[in-house]
Amino acid sequence: MAAALRARLPELGERMALRIRSDVDSYNDESLVPLDSLCRSCAANADLVLAQLCREGAPDASPARETGRVRAEQGVPLADTLHAYRIGSELLWTAILAEARTRPEVSDDLLVSESAGFWTLSGLYAEAVAAAYRETAAELTSHVRARRSALTEALFTGVIADRTLWEAARELGLPAHGPYAVAVAEAGAAGGEPLAGAEAALLQAQLPSAWRLLPDQQLALIALPTASAQDTCLRVLRRTGARVGLSPCFRSLRETPQALRFARLALSGLQGAGPGVARFDDDPLAMVVSAAPAEAAHLVEVVLRPVLDLPAAERSRLLRTLEHWFAAAGSAGAAARTLFVHPNTVRYRLRRVEELTGRSLSDPRATADIRAALLAVRHSSSGHSGSSHSASGQSPSGHSGSGYPASGW
Repeated sequence: MAAALRARLPELGERMALRIRSDVDSYNDESLVPLDSLCRSCAANADLVLAQLCREGAPDASPARETGRVRAEQGVPLADTLHAYRIGSELLWTAILAEARTRPEVSDDLLVSESAGFWTLSGLYAEAVAAAYRETAAELTSHVRARRSALTEALFTGVIADRTLWEAARELGLPAHGPYAVAVAEAGAAGGEPLAGAEAALLQAQLPSAWRLLPDQQLALIALPTASAQDTCLRVLRRTGARVGLSPCFRSLRETPQALRFARLALSGLQGAGPGVARFDDDPLAMVVSAAPAEAAHLVEVVLRPVLDLPAAERSRLLRTLEHWFAAAGSAGAAARTLFVHPNTVRYRLRRVEELTGRSLSDPRATADIRAALLAVRHSSSGHSGSSHSASGQSPSGHSGSGYPASGW
């Protein structure tokens, strides 16, 4: 019976292929699984079973593994692949039964005894299909991830030609034009993902993104296609409980390296040790100070050195008073409330700063100098150096050891 059916394999393979196409939607797409290819695959797998029924020895699962490999490459779901394989097995067994009816010498007892072997063999080949499918899918996923990682790295470093920017956007699932933003999160442990789950949450909110994981940071390039997208993005980032810096919005992927620099500056300026999201645009002056540590250190020397040379207790009082006064938009009364002192105490301390620095806080230019110098002191005292990456993404900036006292803050 097996020999007779093998002689009719082309016709048998075509019947199987047409039945599979009618019952499994993904196989009905000619561009995905061409009919002639499916016919050949069905015939090969049928021949595999029939040949094994005619001989002893270990089954050869090569055609079954080839089916699994090809379907994974074509993108046919594994469940559909196995469903199609079951349909083929059922049709083959039906063909065997039909052939048996034409042969009086084939008894029902013989068919029953052979059926167990047939379905065992079919199960073994189905397992081979699934195993090869999973192996190929894993390889393809690894390749796709490596490709995406390389493209994302090329965008962050700027090592990509203008003509390939749209290709990179397409492969990464990003729109060809902005606005975009870059987020940088601080990793608590080497290789950790501080923004775990954020990619899926952003995608659910229809904000596609591309990601790069570094030993001490996680980087994200996020598309912000709508007016409310940035607010949604901020909510997602805050829910991660990570320390995150966010760049200003930008229009072209060519600007990604600069946006990464801005995001790292925002992260380095994030106060405290707890979670939070700092946007570059929230305090541009602080970002400028962070970007130029050597110049900021010189500014401190010129503007605030007399204050820093005071005994620790008085220095701390004056610097904290300045912080609260600037935070209160120059209101002595509001600063007094947050400091829990009388407004006149605030005014006295401010006059003390003016005497020591020789700069009047009623002069906008002098106020700007003091504000910038104060930011530089805070940045240095907090020990932020922008992680192991500088603002440009190359190397440490080396300004964390500028020598300004951190005590009393």
